[in-house]
Amino acid sequence: MAVPKQRKSRRRTRHRRSNFKASPPPYASCPRCHSAIRPHHVCENCGYYKGRTAVDMG
Repeated sequence: MAVPKQRKSRRRTRHRRSNFKASPPPYASCPRCHSAIRPHHVCENCGYYKGRTAVDMG
């Protein structure tokens, strides 16, 4: 089993993790009302999804 011989310093660990950060969520535009939506989600403005009205918005 692999076990490190020496303890890694905080500086070395933090330097390695400096690029490990959350990225902003991707957004697409609704083909019907052109508002920003998450991919593979129903549009919150018009209820449109995959070429049809999935949710009746009233």
